[in-house]
Amino acid sequence: MSKFPKLTLTASIAALVLAMPAWAGSYGLGRPALPEEIAAWDVDVSPDGTGLPEGSGSVEDGEAIFADYCAICHGDFAEGVDNWPKLAGGADTLDHEDPLKTVGSYWPYLTTTWDYVHRSMPFGNAQTLTPNEVYAIVAYILYSNDLVDDDFVLSNENLLDVEMPNAEGFILDDRETSEAHFWTAEPCMTECKDTVEITMRAAVLDVTPEETRAKKVQELIRRTRPEPSREDVKAPVAPADQPAAEAVANTEVDPALAAAGETVFKKCKACHQVGEDAKNKTGPILNGIVGAPAGHVDGFKYSKAMQEAAEGGLVWSDAELTAFLAKPKSYMKGTKMSFAGLKKDEDIEAVIAYLKSFQ
Repeated sequence: MSKFPKLTLTASIAALVLAMPAWAGSYGLGRPALPEEIAAWDVDVSPDGTGLPEGSGSVEDGEAIFADYCAICHGDFAEGVDNWPKLAGGADTLDHEDPLKTVGSYWPYLTTTWDYVHRSMPFGNAQTLTPNEVYAIVAYILYSNDLVDDDFVLSNENLLDVEMPNAEGFILDDRETSEAHFWTAEPCMTECKDTVEITMRAAVLDVTPEETRAKKVQELIRRTRPEPSREDVKAPVAPADQPAAEAVANTEVDPALAAAGETVFKKCKACHQVGEDAKNKTGPILNGIVGAPAGHVDGFKYSKAMQEAAEGGLVWSDAELTAFLAKPKSYMKGTKMSFAGLKKDEDIEAVIAYLKSFQ
């Protein structure tokens, strides 16, 4: 009796296979995908713009959307948080030993940016952004890389018109022909080199960044760095055509206040640098900013609003800096500075004291 169930099951399977429709093939599984099902998966965008949906988004809208969905990993200004990628900066660093590869410095096609954001972001909730939101986010990323102005609106009609700095930085992959001799020639199996020598050794084995270790290093630097004395800080000299009263009112620096300002300045370091080796980034260097005329850094592309303020004779006195740092956008309509401002008066005072130590 134990054989009958087996025979019955085998016969049933055979009958089922023979009854399958011809279009199902030899396996008898599945069905052709419907056009709408294929379209739901076909979301890729090609470098020539094929696949871009209709839509548009402004830098202004993109800033707000970026803050909601992207800033937690990529920073308010696309400067990156911890080990998450930086999306802005890195201009002219690709020939350096340690280049910074961002959307602005490295990516050759803006369509790649649009496609990646649309396909993979936000992290953990991919493909929930509308086309208009994606256009706005990409517009803000362009603005963060100083590639467009703050009133720019990106759309499917002008996306291909945006010139990416590294568009000509790639070459066609011709390894199939140019390097064919590596895999077509007879391989060397023994004594392939006359001598073998060790050229260097790893100095650090546990290279994975750790927040706790970084904090320890920072604390060590703070303890060992000499505090600036009052004698080391010199008052800026007012230009000949500028009344001395317009120079900085108080040029003395309280070392303790400046030290506190160094901590607050971490909020600014994503865009600004100070010190002997400071360079322009998303924002200009701030050496000598206190008491200097607006827009005074050579080679930096200031916003139209800042250029107009400079032409109007704005000087960055303590009072003007205090008002600007509290609410940059309210103080100067159209400023490129996206930072919302410092909420505490003591933080503003400390930052200004810190900046004075770089006069």
